[in-house]
Amino acid sequence: MWCIREMDSEFVERMYDVLDLYAEPYDPKRPVIGMDEKPKQLLEDSRESIPMKPGTPEKYDYEYKRNGKANIFLAVEPKAGKRVVKVTERRTKEDFAHYIRDLVDLEFCDAEMLRIVLDNLNTHSKKSLYETFGEKEADRVLQKIELHYTPKHGSWLNIAEIEINVMDTECTGRRMKNMEFLTKELAAWEKERNRRKREIEWKFTKQDADEKLSKYYVT
Repeated sequence: MWCIREMDSEFVERMYDVLDLYAEPYDPKRPVIGMDEKPKQLLEDSRESIPMKPGTPEKYDYEYKRNGKANIFLAVEPKAGKRVVKVTERRTKEDFAHYIRDLVDLEFCDAEMLRIVLDNLNTHSKKSLYETFGEKEADRVLQKIELHYTPKHGSWLNIAEIEINVMDTECTGRRMKNMEFLTKELAAWEKERNRRKREIEWKFTKQDADEKLSKYYVT
């Protein structure tokens, strides 16, 4: 898991910040949300697959046609069992800005503040919203969100990675022939998983971090 021999103060500070958020009791007015994205290569079967039968999985031909790539944004509210997915052609600052605004205005419109845990990428910044919407609209959206970044080499602290692994297992781990098909399949997966209110229990605490990682800390 660890790709560095020592953890500096910034790593520890950001790790503690995220772990503190996860340890808070659930507050629907100030939900803690993990957000991440994943590229998906679009592949179309060159021959029709053999349907699944009892005791036999669906079979694909090894040949396929490449139809470009897509990007999947995913946000998960682990203690409420809610996730929000969106398929885009690219992963740009503009795409990120529009996704964040949708979370604020559409998906969590009743919340007073969204605390969003995300990786520290160049697109994941307040600047992306200002460049996309301008100052007035960006200020309106940003007054309802807090961005909490995972530390460098600490993307495993983003709870959205757990949900993405589930998404791959249950939906996107197979060939998706085009954007329309991918969007349709993800919408069905999202709807069903939200209907069942599948929650995520985060078990790694600050105490666990101190016990297991303190020898790597740099003071």
